[in-house]
Amino acid sequence: MSIKPTTHVLIVDDDHRIRAMLARFLTDHGLKVSQAGDGRAMFSVCETARIDVIVLDIMMPGEDGLSLCRRMRGQSSVPIILLTAMSGDTDRIIGLEIGADDYVVKPFNPRELLARIRAVTRRLGAASINAERPAATIYEFAGWLLNSSRRTLTSPAGALTDLTSGEFDLLATFLEFPQRVLTRDQLLDLAHGRMSEAIDRSIDVQISRLRRKIEADPQDPAFIKTIRNEGYFFAIPVTLQQDLAMRIKV
Repeated sequence: MSIKPTTHVLIVDDDHRIRAMLARFLTDHGLKVSQAGDGRAMFSVCETARIDVIVLDIMMPGEDGLSLCRRMRGQSSVPIILLTAMSGDTDRIIGLEIGADDYVVKPFNPRELLARIRAVTRRLGAASINAERPAATIYEFAGWLLNSSRRTLTSPAGALTDLTSGEFDLLATFLEFPQRVLTRDQLLDLAHGRMSEAIDRSIDVQISRLRRKIEADPQDPAFIKTIRNEGYFFAIPVTLQQDLAMRIKV
């Protein structure tokens, strides 16, 4: 999953060489990067710019990273990834307890840090989408009915369609966010915790099986479209059944 170019990372480390190296690497991978050498500079940047992720070194002269993390968490929920040179668990446990979202142990490969930044931003994106989930549990599309509480899918002919747990949860996710491009990572995150099969098998395989069960022509799907280099797109409108009932009453 690529990070949007607007993702803004603030690197806080008293070692200017580490800051410069990380800034070059992250910029080369599409991130916007700001730098700060101490806590005062960190808070100054945060006051003047929208920061999406803070990469914060623990071992700094003056006010250390743990103290800065605690202060920042008291006024902002911006994700914080701690950099620590300690191989033991103490600093990491304390950091997580006071509100850090993740940590990386020095020395580290910059690609590991990039992966952790991606994971943090991906979780936030999924949480934001989850906040939009409607309370209704029955969805209609092209005559099909999905009941998410009973976990049933009924065809336009009135027959129950047999879906695996993973297939059902994938379809439920698409119906909750129709006509919206969802990346493979978003699909995993949105259905994680209720979609056990997708953890072990690829999203692509699950979607292929789902298409064979609901599409008239799985080779030329009308419902679940593939968006090249982006993800998948549920192409037709989805209606909440309660809205249908309200229109009938009117």
